[in-house]
Amino acid sequence: MDLTATSILEIGALLLAAAAAGWLARRAGLPAVLGYLAVGLLVSPFTPGYVADREQLQLLADLGVVLLLFEVGIEIDLGRIRREQRQLIWAAPLQVVITLLVAGGVLVLAGLEPLPAAIVGLAVALSSSVVIVNITRSRRRTTDRSTEHALLGWSVIQDVFGVAIAAVLLTLLGVSGRPLVETIVGIVAYVIVALIVAEVLPRVLRLVRGEPDIFLLVSVSVGLVLAGVGSAVFGAPLALAAFVAGLAISEGPDTAEARRRLVPFRDLFAVLFFVTIGTLVDPGRLASGLGWLALLLGLVVVAKALVAWAIARAARLDARPAQLAIGLGQMGEFSFVLAAAAAMAGAIPQDLYVAVISAVAVTIAASTVLVRAVGPARAAVAEGA
Repeated sequence: MDLTATSILEIGALLLAAAAAGWLARRAGLPAVLGYLAVGLLVSPFTPGYVADREQLQLLADLGVVLLLFEVGIEIDLGRIRREQRQLIWAAPLQVVITLLVAGGVLVLAGLEPLPAAIVGLAVALSSSVVIVNITRSRRRTTDRSTEHALLGWSVIQDVFGVAIAAVLLTLLGVSGRPLVETIVGIVAYVIVALIVAEVLPRVLRLVRGEPDIFLLVSVSVGLVLAGVGSAVFGAPLALAAFVAGLAISEGPDTAEARRRLVPFRDLFAVLFFVTIGTLVDPGRLASGLGWLALLLGLVVVAKALVAWAIARAARLDARPAQLAIGLGQMGEFSFVLAAAAAMAGAIPQDLYVAVISAVAVTIAASTVLVRAVGPARAAVAEGA
């Protein structure tokens, strides 16, 4: 069997295994993402048995992250959030800042240099937009409509605010290989390019709306090209460039249709992304990094979930504060991107990198299960109603 056929067979088999594991997880009342993570762990080089081609999976996962964040950016409607949930405009950034400062400070005390500590602190502060979307769409959800809107709006503003901070921190770390001023100018120039594309793209999509295959090709290729240009030409991190590209073209019915057609691709690549996360968890290395993992999990609870709960109550959001805080209580896609960038730059030890990956997996699993337990009756008790 030639190499290409072997690669295709492996990807197909992994997707089938992920589908089966996800189905079994849901039958057991658990999130499907737990099944995807388990499949990744089973085919990782760190467990006995078959070992998947991690480079191939990593390429697909990187592609998936770009499309995921591009689609998330398209889905954002900052105008509607400003009109309907004004408190979120200050509540979500305040949570990010407090979590970053508290987590970063604790990590400095634990032995990290200030800049790497700030990057990992930001990773703790940001949630998973994909997981939150799944929480609000799950058939087993106990959230009400107002809490779902607050969850989505909060995660959206987290992403927007977090991208700006991440761009500065990663530049200071030297990931882009460019001076800070040059990187800032590059990002501003990239935003201008993205806005120009945002003016042209809806007209192009309108022209090809009657051709579903061409419409889909244009939608996907624009996301990939914009992300690639942002990274290769303007020095923005690839995942952040994809998010900014989606954010820039988020307005209008034609781009909304593009988002709708991208959703199946997002779901497919999200599965590969979580399988890849599973392949990166090294139980042997994790044994020596359990202290880091325990610290990160504690920071997610104390410096993030509790902070979000307190801010939600202070802001008098039309939502259940306890359920909102638990729904936000996970690390996600940007957390993975930030940790990977810091590890590649040699700014954090491998034990901490594996601990971050493990914390992403554990917190995603915990938040998606626990958020269902805070139903209407329990929410009233938890919130002192």
